[in-house]
Amino acid sequence: MDLIKSHKRRSRISEAMYILLNVLLALAMFAVTYVSGSPWIAVALVFMSKWRVLAVRPRFWLANLIANTVDLIVGLSYVTLVYCMTGSIGVQAALTMLYIVWLLMIKPRSKHTYVVMQAGTALFLGLTTVSMMMYEWNPACFVAASWIIGCIAMRHVMNTYDEPYSNLYSFVFGVVTAELAWISYHWMAAYAIPGISPIRLSQFALFTTLFYFVAERTYHSYHAYGEVRRNDIIPPVALTALVVIAAYVFAAIYGSDAL
Repeated sequence: MDLIKSHKRRSRISEAMYILLNVLLALAMFAVTYVSGSPWIAVALVFMSKWRVLAVRPRFWLANLIANTVDLIVGLSYVTLVYCMTGSIGVQAALTMLYIVWLLMIKPRSKHTYVVMQAGTALFLGLTTVSMMMYEWNPACFVAASWIIGCIAMRHVMNTYDEPYSNLYSFVFGVVTAELAWISYHWMAAYAIPGISPIRLSQFALFTTLFYFVAERTYHSYHAYGEVRRNDIIPPVALTALVVIAAYVFAAIYGSDAL
């Protein structure tokens, strides 16, 4: 009995330490960006927080790195958004709270619904950040970064299925993302968000994330039933259509600008 109580006590202490360290990480990233006015120290903290990737034999480093890429994308996107909102401490604090929610409530979960949410979050934030920071770069860099993010997001979801062609499907989705990136690079549209004007809602990021959601639901239906059931597809397709229509109506009323 004493052994069981001791184990429970250690578990509670470990859980409390996990929560504390993650909260301190988010606050430290916000603080160094706010004080220094530069994102680079916070970027270093993002990579340093992944020290456990290298705490194994070298042959496992690549596998561990790939497994942590979704969290890396979200962390780097958070740093970028906080940096872009320099001077708006309220928005920066709100972004920090959302990042803490990610670290404590979304990232640790392994249930399929949460995995889909993790990949979708990384895809949307990653493409939003790429649209904001790399739009004026060479188009090859913009397309390549989008392809990598698309591959990583889809692979994160496909790994939850017993699918022998998961790498192929991830590559195909990455190619589709890259094609959308190429088109969007030449016809980039973004929407200003009231109160946080330095951050623009990228139409490319929004539409690609919606397409990801439809693709995931389609595969999930096929994997579960051997066919794509109409009842499984209609809701995400309808949601996508409504969001697309709303985006174009919003653009027609309020206008949209290139990033």
